[in-house]
Amino acid sequence: MEDEFEALKPAGVGPEMERWNVEDLQAYIDNMKAEIVRVEAILASKSSVNAAAAALFGDKG
Repeated sequence: MEDEFEALKPAGVGPEMERWNVEDLQAYIDNMKAEIVRVEAILASKSSVNAAAAALFGDKG
């Protein structure tokens, strides 16, 4: 039922974390940290590709 209400919220409205219990808040933090690690890995990969391209073609920027 909660998911149905979340789907009806306008885009850009965050979750109502004040109503969450401590365990749910900690799980949310853990999930966000895992997402940050995933995004940082993607950024590192893209940076290495950019560096390889710059080394190959020269930095013209």
